[in-house]
Amino acid sequence: MKISKIYSIAKNTLYPLNRSLTGKGTKKTLLIIKKYFPKLKLKKIRSNTQVFDWKIPNEWNVTDAYVLDKFNKKIIDFKKNNLHLLGYSMPVDKAITKKKLIDNIYSIQKQPNAIPYITSYYKKRWGFCLSHKEKKNIIKKYKKEDMFKVKIKSNFNKSGYLNYGELFIKGKSKDEILISTYICHPSMANNELSGPIVSMALINYFQKIKKNQKSIRFLFIPETIGSIAYIFFNLENLKKKVVGGFNLSCIGDNRQHSCMLTKNESTPSDESIIEAYKKLSIKNFKIYSFLKRGSDERQFNSPGIDLNIASIFRTKYGEYPEYHTSLDNFNVVTLKGVMGGYKVAKEAIKLLLKKIIPKNKILCEPQMGKRGLYPTLSTKNKKTISRNYMDFLQYADGKSSLERISKKINLDFFLTRKIFYKLKSKKLVY
Repeated sequence: MKISKIYSIAKNTLYPLNRSLTGKGTKKTLLIIKKYFPKLKLKKIRSNTQVFDWKIPNEWNVTDAYVLDKFNKKIIDFKKNNLHLLGYSMPVDKAITKKKLIDNIYSIQKQPNAIPYITSYYKKRWGFCLSHKEKKNIIKKYKKEDMFKVKIKSNFNKSGYLNYGELFIKGKSKDEILISTYICHPSMANNELSGPIVSMALINYFQKIKKNQKSIRFLFIPETIGSIAYIFFNLENLKKKVVGGFNLSCIGDNRQHSCMLTKNESTPSDESIIEAYKKLSIKNFKIYSFLKRGSDERQFNSPGIDLNIASIFRTKYGEYPEYHTSLDNFNVVTLKGVMGGYKVAKEAIKLLLKKIIPKNKILCEPQMGKRGLYPTLSTKNKKTISRNYMDFLQYADGKSSLERISKKINLDFFLTRKIFYKLKSKKLVY
């Protein structure tokens, strides 16, 4: 399937859906993706399940939400734009004063024509979102004593689920590259659908290759709680197999190229992104500090998790004016922009697939003498090659590429590679 077709599906079919952390819109999004990628496995986690320090929220669904004025006219209507409703709003059916209504309307004064995207996942409240221009119009048009009817037809299902999708492409080795994107924002193009568009295009490309050097796992999850839950249930396998990967978000505009390296800034994932930019002759790219994190790279790089997942953007979240507003549409996300993001992600994955990332098979320092790799007679003059073997093993932690190890131990890359294969033949690394 061409990326132009995927772009069209996202623009015309996925964009209008009311996605959230949970609910029918998110599940429908996954079902549509599965229609075109049948190998996508749909999975779910029950509401109120404890995952580390968090709980899966109750499943939230909404069928309608509006505000009627004193003339019984709808002045706010969820069905016209699902961003009009505060995400995870509780059900409401009551008459309220003008002041109460205004207190529960969110807008952005500096962007008078934009509807903001606001949520309240973990504290029950209700609210509506309007452009500041529309909010000012209500303030001006109605009197202080006017009453308004608020109707929010939403529900919270304690026996509901958080839904996510997972697609696995088996490679030559058990080592895995993890590609993650999220599916929990309604009617926003760059901050939501650009990641899934690029992920689908990557699946389309890599599943056609008969044998990738490593396996690739793609995740379509709700942001934050989705990655936390996935890590909780799969941590042992992830720690054992994942050698790196990328979180894809805000990767569809055509303004710039940018990325966020892992907190260590020296992992195979980090190297692959920078090498990809250079290989594609992209000179004007921006690298963001991990201190500027805000998406699922937070979870994948948390202490004790340390999966060394970097993030690839075009313009990073929070750095473009349309972010988290109704202005984040398919005028922002262009086919050219998506193609640019796709090319970087594809090249970074290809480079990461090829990287040798040695890992020690033996805990603590191995006995080298019995393997013929160390002098059996102790003298002041130990052979240099034996020292090189030992230095190599110190950095064979499964998180450092052969290129990085070469630099750390001050050896020529080709000699370092020769050492790797020698130690591999002795079953000391893999």
